[in-house]
Amino acid sequence: MISKVISIVLGGGQGTRLSPLTATRSKPAVPIAGKYRLVDIPISNCLHSGIDRIFVLTQFNSASLNKHIKNTYHFSSFSEAFVDILAAEQTPSSVAWFQGTADAVRQSLHHLSVYDFEYVLILSGDQLYQMDFREMIDQHIEKQADISIATIPVHANDVPGFGILKTDEENNITAFIEKPKKDFESWSSEVSPEMQAQGRTYLASMGIYIFNKKTLYDLLQGNDRTDFGKEILPQSIETHKVISYQYEGYWTDIGTIPSFFEANIELTDDIPQFNLFDKNFIYTRARMLPPSKVIGTYLDKAIISDGCIINAAKITRSVIGIRTRIGNDTMIENCYVMGSDNYQTLEQIEQSRVANSPIMGIGDRCIIKNAIIDKNCYIGNDVKINCGSKLPDGDYGSYTSQDGIVVIKKRAIIPHGTVI
Repeated sequence: MISKVISIVLGGGQGTRLSPLTATRSKPAVPIAGKYRLVDIPISNCLHSGIDRIFVLTQFNSASLNKHIKNTYHFSSFSEAFVDILAAEQTPSSVAWFQGTADAVRQSLHHLSVYDFEYVLILSGDQLYQMDFREMIDQHIEKQADISIATIPVHANDVPGFGILKTDEENNITAFIEKPKKDFESWSSEVSPEMQAQGRTYLASMGIYIFNKKTLYDLLQGNDRTDFGKEILPQSIETHKVISYQYEGYWTDIGTIPSFFEANIELTDDIPQFNLFDKNFIYTRARMLPPSKVIGTYLDKAIISDGCIINAAKITRSVIGIRTRIGNDTMIENCYVMGSDNYQTLEQIEQSRVANSPIMGIGDRCIIKNAIIDKNCYIGNDVKINCGSKLPDGDYGSYTSQDGIVVIKKRAIIPHGTVI
């Protein structure tokens, strides 16, 4: 039945919670783990599950995402597989931008109508997980469901951040409540003994849905409901067979700077919960980059991507992205350095040195802790970032601070000797 499934990846809105990383790019285009983009996660999960007809819906800052999709996902001319961008567009029937998740799918239905499919898999573009969707689809068909919602058991202290579902013994969803703040004790559901032992007895929606084709069209056409989580799904429980697919693997929503930072840094653990070194690898753009060169550097729990030139003194618990250049005697601790889109030429480097201005990358004798360095940054020599007392939250021009994490903005120039 996989051949009857078509997938839609929701690119999200303006991504303000991930600002400033989303100032010039959409959420799905944000780099993760040094060499991938967020959109590669749901697309890779689809491809490993045998689902190879995929639409990515987006409307904000979509240029870099379009370029990434175009340069990455190529299929045989004899295959019906595709990964296509559907950007918000004006049509005779709709002149407005996407107003929510359901409205985005509604406005895109006419693009789906030319394909043969029976089920629609709807995914979020800003989550980190590895899932075989075939198991969820098989359960959906076996239970003769109209809608399936992927759920994950969470602790009571996580409940206020999620839509919480109540299920019966047959995994039918009987009730739904959106981000309850108190008095939710009665909303616990049946979970596995392992989850129960961990105190994870509440079922949270993962934002992963399967709809029968007819059900999706019936629910979206002829009304103005704009959101799946707030309107479509809660109201459908009374009128349709909606079931839960319990997932107990690693899953995290990385829609905020702290969660994004933590998800990347956790990749440096000895055995990370999200395993990059797995047969279900992440598909991404193939770059013809040289291997990384490391000279005189102490590395501990560090991920070093392709094409780097590193002369640092020490790098610990950090992810270093593609084409990163790090100067002599620099110390990097607990950081995600995204890298660069290109190399500077030797002539450009010499010109910068003559002008006493920073060159692309991280200079000499820097100390950087608990930071995200966005792409194509110029960080001078003797720069110190996050080495003193906690910086108050806020936007400081070329950088921001949130929950103790300093984010150096894309293409920022940090002069020699700067202390942040």
